[in-house]
Amino acid sequence: MFKKILIANRGEIACRVIKTAREMGIETVAIYSDADRNALHVRMADEAVHIGPPPVSESYIVIDKVMDAIRQTGAEAVHPGYGFLSENPKFAEALEAEGVAFIGPPKGAIEAMGDKITSKKIAQDAGVSTVPGYMGLIEDADEAVKISTDIGYPVMIKASAGGGGKGMRIAWNDEEARDGFQSSKNEAKSSFGDDRIFIEKFVTQPRHIEIQVLCDQHGAGIYLNERECSIQRRNQKVIEEAPSPFLDEKTRRAMGEQAVALAQAVDYTSAGTVEFIVDGERNFYFLEMNTRLQVEHPVTELITGVDLVEQMIRVANGEKLKIAQEDVKLNGWAIESRLYAEDPYRGFLPSIGRLTRYRPPAELAVEGAVVRNDTGVYEGGEISMYYDPMIAKLCTWGPDRAAAIEGMRTALDSFEIEGIAHNLPFLSAVMDHPKFVSGDITTAFIEEEYPDGFQGVELNEKTLRRVAAACAAMHRVAEIRRTRISGRMDNHERRIGEEWVVTLQGLSHRVLIDAYRGGSVVRFEDGSEMKVESAWTPGDQLATLDVDGAPLVLKVGKIPGGFRIRSRGADMPVHVRTPRQAELVQRMPEKQPPDTSKMLLCPMPGLMVKVNVAVGDEVQEGQALCTVEAMKMENILRAERKGVVAAIHADAGDSLAVDDVIMEFE
Repeated sequence: MFKKILIANRGEIACRVIKTAREMGIETVAIYSDADRNALHVRMADEAVHIGPPPVSESYIVIDKVMDAIRQTGAEAVHPGYGFLSENPKFAEALEAEGVAFIGPPKGAIEAMGDKITSKKIAQDAGVSTVPGYMGLIEDADEAVKISTDIGYPVMIKASAGGGGKGMRIAWNDEEARDGFQSSKNEAKSSFGDDRIFIEKFVTQPRHIEIQVLCDQHGAGIYLNERECSIQRRNQKVIEEAPSPFLDEKTRRAMGEQAVALAQAVDYTSAGTVEFIVDGERNFYFLEMNTRLQVEHPVTELITGVDLVEQMIRVANGEKLKIAQEDVKLNGWAIESRLYAEDPYRGFLPSIGRLTRYRPPAELAVEGAVVRNDTGVYEGGEISMYYDPMIAKLCTWGPDRAAAIEGMRTALDSFEIEGIAHNLPFLSAVMDHPKFVSGDITTAFIEEEYPDGFQGVELNEKTLRRVAAACAAMHRVAEIRRTRISGRMDNHERRIGEEWVVTLQGLSHRVLIDAYRGGSVVRFEDGSEMKVESAWTPGDQLATLDVDGAPLVLKVGKIPGGFRIRSRGADMPVHVRTPRQAELVQRMPEKQPPDTSKMLLCPMPGLMVKVNVAVGDEVQEGQALCTVEAMKMENILRAERKGVVAAIHADAGDSLAVDDVIMEFE
């Protein structure tokens, strides 16, 4: 077995590989850029080597620099993680020439299946059903429009060397095909150093289901069941689960056997993933093969009990698979939620900054429940603009789908993050969405269910009552603490008011509180009562309560006259006032927000790539005004209405912060 391996990656996947290597008694080497000098993967590894400036094009994907790190440390093998150099055949070739093992497939398999165009041709030659499309290279935007018209809109414009949602656009007309081709080409060049583009038919109402395969160097290959990855935003997976709630055993076996056959046709070894789209009749079509470890591999590990990283290391070491197809089990249900540094209230645009608070739920593995959190960050660490915005992958397992979903709800509610915008509220909202709960989902789920973006969650009246009761009880505890500290009252508990008005999400509840040791009974105007028990104390930012015998987890912040409460995707002020205070508040005028209707504000931190207009230009609704790049994704900002440009405050090359004024209109 290898004594030392180098992880040619960063973030959570580097940390993930280090954990398994450590369990196997293998020393690890991390590589890091200037921006990652204090990163978690650097802290966890036995050794670490600096490889350059923050941009990946000057550090993580520079093969010569990675090879130098290998030579410096004497690493015998390299795990590439995902992204970066994981599907670069030149890297695999360089390692082979150096006599260093690549913990991944051979160069030939990467070339055959890692390239999206080549892999489709191989699949077609093997008789695998594929999505209609144009497999040749496309020279310019005019040709892209012609091809798109021939195929028939909508079409998917994709980077041949792409992955992770980078370099992908859906076009519904000629204009979108033209713009999408250029943006995809630019993103592909920036992310992968390869700007080749192809176009295929975009199949409406599809489900994205993929098969995990594992092959050794001795001809054996197995599939480890499927993952459902249909909850996607901008072609980037957000929530995955295993197994799929849609497949039956017959379809699962057919997809699995076809995936293994395809892998063996190119002499594939190591772990890999064959992706399919599946229609409503369970017909499936080959999309592509990812010749690497997938981001969502933990859900497969949770339902099969197989450590995929360990198997990759053993296969690279020349060992035979000790797992036969009949040994692969399907045990329970697992769900993964990808936690991103992005603002769901601003169209999921990237966010950067320091994690002033990072407290994930405690990991556990007990009978009937598992909570797992794969992460590459820590409290006080920084989310950089140079890399993917993923913070963590939160996974839960249960004996069935309902249990896994309920476990995820609680885990999300218990996850504390401050300092940056994040998508926790959106993830919670999905867990409660009727379509997701029923399993009736497609890759269009987010687009269809949130057509105007995510605006937060309006909790139902029953849940709001539970939150109101909890906040009334917590307010009473806070009032007792306040009077104790002030020393104003000797018998403070008797002097604390019993009658309060709780206001939240437009509703007001007049309540009476009867306290007892360890809890309170909250009585509403209609005579109903709720018993609230909790060990919460003022200052705690997480409250775990029992309300009428059922658990309730709230993230708690202090605001004047109440709390900022976050739970189940809702983010709301909850005011607890005396009846007189509540009466007076009704008479106070509301503060009006500033008028920014004649300004174009930067919706995310990023780099100005291009300004399309000049002062004095008349612009039309929907016209492209400028392009801002953030975390290697290009975002075209368009005019919301007709107008004339009065001033421009940013030029190409400028770094922008959220809400910076880019331009003004007359």
